[in-house]
Amino acid sequence: MSLPPLVEPASELTRDEVNRYSRHLIIPDVGMSGQKRLKNARVLVVGAGGLGSPALMYLAAAGVGTLGVIDFDVVDESNLQRQVIHRQSSLGKPKAESAAATVREINPLIEVVVHNTALDRDNIMDIFGRYDLIVDGTDNFATRYMVNDAAVLLGKPYVWGSIYRFDGQASVFWAEHGPCYRCLYPEPPPPGMVPSCAEGGVLGVLCASIGSIQVNEAIKLLAGIGEPLVGRLMIYDALEMTYRTVKVRKDPECPLCGKNPTQTELLEDYEAFCGAVSDEAAEAAKESTITVQDLKGMQDRGDAIFLVDVREPNEYEIVSIPGATLIPKGEFLNGSALERLPQDRKIVLHCKSGVRSAEALAVVKNAGFGDAVHVGGGVLAWVNQIDPSLPSY
Repeated sequence: MSLPPLVEPASELTRDEVNRYSRHLIIPDVGMSGQKRLKNARVLVVGAGGLGSPALMYLAAAGVGTLGVIDFDVVDESNLQRQVIHRQSSLGKPKAESAAATVREINPLIEVVVHNTALDRDNIMDIFGRYDLIVDGTDNFATRYMVNDAAVLLGKPYVWGSIYRFDGQASVFWAEHGPCYRCLYPEPPPPGMVPSCAEGGVLGVLCASIGSIQVNEAIKLLAGIGEPLVGRLMIYDALEMTYRTVKVRKDPECPLCGKNPTQTELLEDYEAFCGAVSDEAAEAAKESTITVQDLKGMQDRGDAIFLVDVREPNEYEIVSIPGATLIPKGEFLNGSALERLPQDRKIVLHCKSGVRSAEALAVVKNAGFGDAVHVGGGVLAWVNQIDPSLPSY
């Protein structure tokens, strides 16, 4: 459905702006009026990572007058495969500042606002309140639900995107005109069910595909042109090269945007709402988590341990802890791994960061291996603290 323009037009475009945006100006649906609206718009991009990179660059190039970026992380070498807004010279620098520097090079005529901080319950309402539109480039469920809730409570539209391996999704959530994110996903998936990009990977160019769609939707909303993805979910398969859309209806029973909302403020703890690990895994890991230094000590002493890597085979090929036997987490969940565990050695489990190994630990303990433990921090901690010569990922 068509929607009215989100912002009023600026009073004028300068000569430099007319020259810069001339290819927009000659499009009848955009024209001077649409470009003036872009100039007058205030857009916040949440995250300067895979999706935020192309979104920020194209929003800047399009002439969005005030462009905000919020991110608390620093640039890591593994980011450069897909986060094209950063450069080799940006390694170790705050992502928000690195992104802002690139954006200013793309378009010096716009204002860039840097929020070099983590988005949380205490600051989100204030920060979102300064902008007309939010572009969500987050990569975890806790922040996605918080972004949605804040946008609904403030009456703000936001453009959402999600990527994983070769698949992408995008939509526009605006409770005033359609569903919110909770209408599509009322509850987060069970902990450990949906791997993050850090665990499952993502094709770098997929970020550009979905990020550019997000910018396309943002421009349509700001200028009041076309039919935004309100009430529709766009699904992209990069391997099959297919796009399809499905309708998303507003849930009249939605606790946030339904007819009788029961949630009238932000949740106290979004991490607890989404759950990093299941209750069973958290209970199993309690007092059964060791450090990589503990593991190294066990190996140096020659302790009778059976070290198990619960990651996937392609991850194991990249880097592995010496002496580890690969048994993917799925084999623990279906029970087939249990027959491979020796009874005369202490079972020590690890994964990339500690989440998947905690889930496997719950299975192992329930099977009677009461003294089993898992390694907090996993391979990442081993590479960072024990053997920096190994590659990270």
